Amino acid sequence: MQTFKLGLIGYPLSHSLSPKIHTAALKSFNLEGNYSLFPINPDDKQGLKDLINKVRTGEIHGLNVTIPHKQNVIEFMDELTPTAKAIGAVNTIYLKDKKLIGDNTDAQGFLIDLNKFLIESPSPFLGEGLGVRENSAIILGAGGSARAVVYALLNDGWKITVASRRLEQAEQLANSFKNYELRITNYDNLPTFNFQTFQLIVNTTPLGMTPNVNESPLPENLSLPPNVFIYDLVYNPRETKLVKDAKQNGNQATTGLGMLIEQAALAFEIWTGKNPPREILYNSVVGT
Repeated sequence: MQTFKLGLIGYPLSHSLSPKIHTAALKSFNLEGNYSLFPINPDDKQGLKDLINKVRTGEIHGLNVTIPHKQNVIEFMDELTPTAKAIGAVNTIYLKDKKLIGDNTDAQGFLIDLNKFLIESPSPFLGEGLGVRENSAIILGAGGSARAVVYALLNDGWKITVASRRLEQAEQLANSFKNYELRITNYDNLPTFNFQTFQLIVNTTPLGMTPNVNESPLPENLSLPPNVFIYDLVYNPRETKLVKDAKQNGNQATTGLGMLIEQAALAFEIWTGKNPPREILYNSVVGT
């Protein structure tokens, strides 16, 4: 029986839930294998290259990639899938026909999870249904995760504004999606925004992540209309300050746990050919 050696590249990784999710996925199909954490310092380019080469040699069967390496790994790939190429970020690595392939399951994972909430939402903003041109979202951050979210929403017909502290990073992101309607703004301009024009706010920054649980990516005392849906990609702690504040304000809000599970399941299927049951994956991390 094949033994699947899988893992996650990132830094830091001490709070990652991915090992529990993928271990549950392996067990659900009675597959032999393990999922390891590979914390690699952002400055350790050689360490990153050496680890990725273990996929080429077959020592490792598949890798996930998280902050801060989603763009750093691209130069070591032989090919990018069309999705990863369009996004400009990789979160899944595998070997196919002796070539290292960089893929991205974040975009699809995010959209699958978001649409679960929007379909169930009693909010009236969806109008004629998902993907109508009137739907507008503001994305906080412009890194690798933001690229996946922007890609997913643009292809679903949303109008997008990206707010970033590093405007040059937002400009690079916008240049990657020249064929779409995409606005960028400085993060410091948020207090002046009319949030009545947005139906969705997505945090793609690490602000609020454990151990900095008292941080929020939104300015203090920012007034949000109750019809805005808040999606925080941060999933540790289980309820971030952004999500807590939003719910207290009467907004519907969720962390990125569902996206984490969806993107993990999609990656697992790429590596093993098997589509794991989401309930089992979710139960593996509930209460952790």
